[in-house]
Amino acid sequence: MIESVVVAGAGQTAAVAARTLRRRGFDGRITLVGAEHDAPYQRPPLSKEYLAGEQDRDELSLLTPDWCECNGVELRLGAAAAAIRPAERSLELADGTTVRGDAVLIATGGRPRRPPGLDGDRVRYLRTIADADRLRAELRPGARVVVVGAGFIGCEVASAAIDRGAHVTIVEQAGRPLGHVLGDPMGDVMAAMLRANGVDLRTGEKVERYAETASGAVLTTAGGTSLEADVVVVGAGMVPNVEPVTGAGIDTAGGIPVDAYCRTGVDGVYAAGDVARQWQPRLGRHVRAEHFDNANAQGMAAAKNILGLNTPHTAPPWFWSDQFGHGVQHAGHADGTDRLVVRGRVEDFDFIAFYLSGDVLRAAFAIDRGGDLAIARQLIACDAALASDVLRDEDADLTDLFDALS
Repeated sequence: MIESVVVAGAGQTAAVAARTLRRRGFDGRITLVGAEHDAPYQRPPLSKEYLAGEQDRDELSLLTPDWCECNGVELRLGAAAAAIRPAERSLELADGTTVRGDAVLIATGGRPRRPPGLDGDRVRYLRTIADADRLRAELRPGARVVVVGAGFIGCEVASAAIDRGAHVTIVEQAGRPLGHVLGDPMGDVMAAMLRANGVDLRTGEKVERYAETASGAVLTTAGGTSLEADVVVVGAGMVPNVEPVTGAGIDTAGGIPVDAYCRTGVDGVYAAGDVARQWQPRLGRHVRAEHFDNANAQGMAAAKNILGLNTPHTAPPWFWSDQFGHGVQHAGHADGTDRLVVRGRVEDFDFIAFYLSGDVLRAAFAIDRGGDLAIARQLIACDAALASDVLRDEDADLTDLFDALS
């Protein structure tokens, strides 16, 4: 019988897991262990509304200390998880103390990837609220901002910086933004949107040297281009915080592998959120998703399965991004698809693109088509086979397509 749960991590996944445990009637001890000193807060706004100055700090809160006190959730903040001891069902903290739990959930998230040589007084990485506070103060009119990496974080930072009057250059090593996720055609659309909004986008460029002077920073690319900056923001991906499970008999290559129930394979030990690689039967491999919706869904599933409710998480991944006044969304996995069907006007950044494997819908990408994307997620989840001409037809209601399959 589970009488206590300890969670390594105090972010989105941990907060959702704690709320789910209480809502499902669990009255045992819950302990959340977090490396930061702040109570659990939302991270997506750090590169969106909060960074742009449109949201206050208190609006980011996930679990307030008052809520935790009223609901019997212990917050151990400023104490990173150092090691898990599966045999003892305990978590050893960096300060030398130990917390025991009948079940242990690893929700340690990740940290920014730091390319060699990109470090200095003018270099910023965005992961915590402290990072966002510092960067927000530097995004001012006329500031020269160079963003390294054209992933979603890099593009969102560029959007916030442009909105605040800064001059923005993005340096991306690949041939187009997000091509590895969206494919070349939609990657080109993202590039067009960035350039249309005033971003100086440099693709196929790798930063080779970085130096700082009294007046700013200078980045030199492999092609010999020199870029001057007042602030440099690096968005080069994330490294999962797997260190607590090292030596615990759990694979840690690229994240912690789990099944659909967020189980690690070690009895009583679960993993969820950015640190977890979940088995995807459609792809035949484990996949790690660094997105808010995934953190929510896996945190909820892990909590339910800790309680023995046998609830798999099988929904296709979904993420969204707000950039330059547009809502950008993606669902499913585009890997292995062989056709792309577009509904709407790509040139107006008002469309949805469907990724098909044969006639089966596997993924969708949309700009300012949130309603269509919501239906597409449901069609992806049921492996819907759909005709290209129907998907392309603006007069064909996607809801009717889903209803016909139900």
